[in-house]
Order: sequence, then C-alpha cells, then structure tokens
Amino acid sequence: MSITGFGEIAEQLRRSTVLIRTRSRGGGSGIIWSGDGVIVTNAHVVRGSQAQIQLWDGREFEAAVTSRDPRHDLAVVRINAKNLPAASAADSSKIRAGELAIAIGNPLGFVGALTTGVIHAVGPVRGLGPQPWVQADVRLAPGNSGGPLADARGSVMGINTMVAGRLALAIPSNAVGDLLAEGPIGAWLGVTVRPVEVPGAGRRENLYNFGMLLLDVEPGSPAASASLLPGDILLGTEGKCFASVDDLSRALLGSGPRVLRLEFLRGDYVHIRRVTVPIGGQLAPGSSVAA
Repeated sequence: MSITGFGEIAEQLRRSTVLIRTRSRGGGSGIIWSGDGVIVTNAHVVRGSQAQIQLWDGREFEAAVTSRDPRHDLAVVRINAKNLPAASAADSSKIRAGELAIAIGNPLGFVGALTTGVIHAVGPVRGLGPQPWVQADVRLAPGNSGGPLADARGSVMGINTMVAGRLALAIPSNAVGDLLAEGPIGAWLGVTVRPVEVPGAGRRENLYNFGMLLLDVEPGSPAASASLLPGDILLGTEGKCFASVDDLSRALLGSGPRVLRLEFLRGDYVHIRRVTVPIGGQLAPGSSVAA
C-alpha cells in the first residue's frame, strides 16, 4: 500500500522528535509539543530535574522538567528556543484498530529511527491498571521511550512507553493534553518496578497476592536512602495493598515534602517489613515501569 507524501510526513515527524540525555543514565526520545520549547516525554526517561536535549539539526539545549505525571509516566520539559517544528496531536479517543502507526525514536543510539505497523487496540492492559494504552505492532527498543506514535497523517496518537509481549504500548495523546492543562507533579521515589505474583501469599503474615518487584533502585534516591534494595517486593502503603502499578504512581502524586509508608517483602517473602520514605522535597524524577 502506497501513501501519498509518506516520505515527507515521516521526515517532518523526525524533525519534531528529539534525543534526550540525562546524567544518571542513558537516553531516550521526546516530541516537540509546541514551537516555544515545550517537549513531552516519559517520566522514566527524565529521572532528574534537568536533561540535555538534542534537536534534529544537531543543536543542544539544557532542559528543565516543568511538570510530571508518574501515574501516566509522562513528563514535560522546556528548552529556551523558539520556532521549533512542533508535531500536531491527534484525538486519541478516535483511534481505531487497523490504523497505520508510525513510531520515531532513538533506539540503541540510532537517531531518528522509523518503524511502522498497525494499531491493535486502545484500552487497559492486564497488570498495568485501568488506564488505557494505544497498542500497536511497531518495533520498539531501549531509546524509543518518550518518542511519538503517529498516524498516517503524522499526528501524534501517543507517547511510546514500553513493550508488552509483541506489542508496543503508548500513552494516549489526550493524556498529554490533560497533563499540560492540569500540570500534576509527582514525587520521585527512584525505582523501576515490575508487577509480580507474590511468593508465599496466604502463608503466615503475608496475605498479599500482588506486588511490585524492584528491578532497580537509583543511587541517592529516596528509595535508596530508605534502604530499599533490588529484589524487594512492594506490597502497599499503610495496610492498603497495591492492586496494580497504577496504585504506586497514584501514591506519589502530590506536592511538597511528605512521607510515604511502604510495606514490602525481602528474603523469605513471608514476613512483611515496613519503611518510611521522605518524598516530595523537590521536583525530581518519578517512578515507573521502564521500557
């Protein structure tokens, strides 16, 4: 199937996609949302309060994180630039299965890599909470996170975030509009998690059957300061058990210094441990499932 002007559409989308680098780890992608320097990406891509942005023409800028929504794994950064080639946003409520999907990003160091596929569905994904995802059979790799998933006209349907099975998952573009309108800020915990079935559920003290395995704890983060370790399994907050990854993100929403009281398992996976984590001292990274 031939699409008239597809090469021009893809090239314009490339020009609207940026490379994001951070001091703490690797890099990712982002999409220019407005010509005055507003860029949207994943919260897990910009784990600190600042990042370095490289545009398609090679120019580099220091960027500041201006808002964050850890529940939806979204972040907004701003650079001091004007007249940038902003992408157009699609209405994600009108996406239908079978539509052509275009993904642009910077996987494994390949800047501006393009891949195409079709939309499979829009809706929740088992184990990832009630929020909807744009699900497409485009190929993503580390470095694609935060980049655009666009339709055949080049309008952004979502922000590529992770891979589940053989499908790429993107946060719907309408969620970006909500973030820009409301600007929720979530605290930084400094962990990467994966949903798991809890070993030993129902035995002795442990009555939880869902948890979040800590795959990574960032040095210097609130989680590290509270002595949480990779391999620990988060169960809930103060007796309220987690039922999805979305519950942890929701617990981090808010502003200002506060404490988060977490229950977790370590080692024997039977005896529940508890820890108090000070969070929200400053605008900093949010926790998410890494893609």
